[in-house]
Amino acid sequence: MSENLQDVLDPNLADKLVFNEAGLIPAIVQQHDTLEVLMMGWMDDVALARTLTTGRVWFYSRSRREYWRKGDTSGHVQYVKSAAIDCDSDVLLIKVHQVGVACHTGTRTCFTGRELPVVVGNENEDAKETK
Repeated sequence: MSENLQDVLDPNLADKLVFNEAGLIPAIVQQHDTLEVLMMGWMDDVALARTLTTGRVWFYSRSRREYWRKGDTSGHVQYVKSAAIDCDSDVLLIKVHQVGVACHTGTRTCFTGRELPVVVGNENEDAKETK
């Protein structure tokens, strides 16, 4: 890898974030222009530091106990466009330009074709109930 990896997260940012007991934080990955939710992965402070400083998305694999940069083996690269913290500081939103598919199963997103049956809410029905 030709990038100069930054493995240390800015302490001011690290102090704002709420990592779980394993030292991880969920990162929702979204296509920057269509707003399509592509996937969710786990980051620790090193993976986040690398993501913020290299222009590519890094995750921490819980099963393999190692870092991985999205696209290195598949060619389905994620180029970082922006990053944000949610209101509770315990979830990240990483907006990217996705090259190829995001899911390891070969689908565009990790949610494609995996919809659950739901009762669809209707705001007009709620308005009737409150009268």
